[in-house]
Amino acid sequence: MNGPNPDNKHPMEGFPQVCYIKNTVKNPNIVIGEYTYYDDPDNSEDFEKNVLYHYPFIGDKLHIGKFCAIAKGVRFIMNGANHKLSGISTYPFQIFGNGWETVMPSLSELPYKGDTIVGSDVWIGYEAVIMPGIKIGNGAIVSACSVVTKDVPAYAIVGGNPAKVLKYRFSEEVVATLENIAWWNWPIDFITKHLHHIVSADVDALDLCHKK
Repeated sequence: MNGPNPDNKHPMEGFPQVCYIKNTVKNPNIVIGEYTYYDDPDNSEDFEKNVLYHYPFIGDKLHIGKFCAIAKGVRFIMNGANHKLSGISTYPFQIFGNGWETVMPSLSELPYKGDTIVGSDVWIGYEAVIMPGIKIGNGAIVSACSVVTKDVPAYAIVGGNPAKVLKYRFSEEVVATLENIAWWNWPIDFITKHLHHIVSADVDALDLCHKK
């Protein structure tokens, strides 16, 4: 068995609220890995509505890895949300035109945090907010309603506003091993064959699979 077809929009028969969003996202600046799903009973195919202030002229990208689980209402705030901070007023006069466009700031005057990057095997809970330019490591968990303002280490569990590390899922040594194994990059038939090790807590057994 080779596992579910990653080209299906809705991999769970009878549950349209779960969608493999790689197959629905059209914005070339949003890059989604295989098997990453969005769970939303209102419209799981419209994940792009959750990527806010993502203007093409800014040029920033949202990268999300493979096998991520994204809950309803998660929001990715992109760099287009930023206002010029160096002047007296932060009000965006220029967007209303009628003479106010003369104070249009250059891109260099707007805060820019870079691309937002989410690793693989990441679980992001209900209505979490990810701020611009954040990097979330592989295997991390973002608790529901968290506001992520700083990078999240691999296999960390974060929560709160602003989100802080609550605990690490594994020791530093084990995290390094898991990062090296990177099971999400295995061929899907190999993942299927060793699935019982991937969902277990036996890292040594998983590492042996990786070395085969």
